Amino acid sequence: MQRVALSWLVYRLTDSAFALGLVSFMSQFPSFVLAPLGGVMADRLDRRRLVIATQVLFMIQAAVLAALVLAGTITVWQIVVLATILGTITGFDIPARQSLLVELVEGPEDLANAIALNSSFFNAARLIGPAVAGVLIGWIGEGLVFAADAVSYIAVLTGLFAIKLPPRQRPAARDPVWRTLREGFRYAFDFAPIRAILILLAMLSIMGMPYVVLMPIFASDILHGGPRTLGLLVSAAGMGALSGALYLATRTTVRGLGKVILTCATIFGVGLIAFSFSRSIWLSIAILVATGFGMMVSTASSNTILQTIVDDDKRGRIMSLYTMAFMGMAPVGGLLAGTLASRIGAPNTVLLGGLAVLAVAAWFGARLPTLHREVAPIYRRLGIIPEVASGLQTATEHRLKS
Repeated sequence: MQRVALSWLVYRLTDSAFALGLVSFMSQFPSFVLAPLGGVMADRLDRRRLVIATQVLFMIQAAVLAALVLAGTITVWQIVVLATILGTITGFDIPARQSLLVELVEGPEDLANAIALNSSFFNAARLIGPAVAGVLIGWIGEGLVFAADAVSYIAVLTGLFAIKLPPRQRPAARDPVWRTLREGFRYAFDFAPIRAILILLAMLSIMGMPYVVLMPIFASDILHGGPRTLGLLVSAAGMGALSGALYLATRTTVRGLGKVILTCATIFGVGLIAFSFSRSIWLSIAILVATGFGMMVSTASSNTILQTIVDDDKRGRIMSLYTMAFMGMAPVGGLLAGTLASRIGAPNTVLLGGLAVLAVAAWFGARLPTLHREVAPIYRRLGIIPEVASGLQTATEHRLKS
């Protein structure tokens, strides 16, 4: 709700595609810069307490935004400042929250379902929130939408305080932060599967995700609608994403997710290209359902593989790199998309993004066989490929008898 109301508020105040891109950039780029430090803190501190702290700060940010809008004194520079604060908090929140999720799951065999169910709730909110926001913006204005967002954190904090976890074993020795950061970067980029997934996520964020930033332009100028049209478009993408999350929740293993990522990244790219050509509201809605499905499944599957293959003592740092690639690179894409859209138009900008997504999907597909070979030993060690492990044991016993 806040994201839709904020984008509509910015476009109403400025009528500028560049302003949309700038606010999107400032709301996410700080997370790119600060996520590595957030990852170190997630590996060193109590993750639940860290998430509680970030949620309190999110609540305060939303309350200030609501107060300024309701007072009628909000300006674009204030929105930019508050968006920057939002991005700063996010840099610490996402690594801690993604790492905390795994602490709630007892075995690796349930990890894929847990991440998918987490994504299901997230995308149910993406489905319901924009539709509600589209109605409320026209009925009560953006200010009360922001106020509702601030109040909602009471429920979030209540849930977090109710979680009870056994103490997590943390390293006794505390290396300097810079050395811990360097260890995390080296661990990620020396292992081809992690490196390839992070590159894929970064490119999807830069070239594919900015279509969301330009959605107010499509709703207003291309499809000649208003806030409700914007809510319908964002909800359609959310419906597709929710369908994708539910599909992943039905899977019983992480095996085969590499091919799933390739297929759904391709669907994402094709959906963006089709959306750029659509001039019908209902056709655009149908296309965005498929686009949201491809986006959700490709990114959530990437998260699942990362969470499965990473060592637990480096989980926070790898999730910080995930944040940098998935969330941190999106503002770069948003700023680029806003600049391009002001020159060549929003449809052509989304078209170029779709073509770029198809190119990176082809790059990932070419490397998939090699990545499978490197991940297989980890899956065997975790018992994710039991039939392979069983086959190896049978072969060993046969040789010993011989």
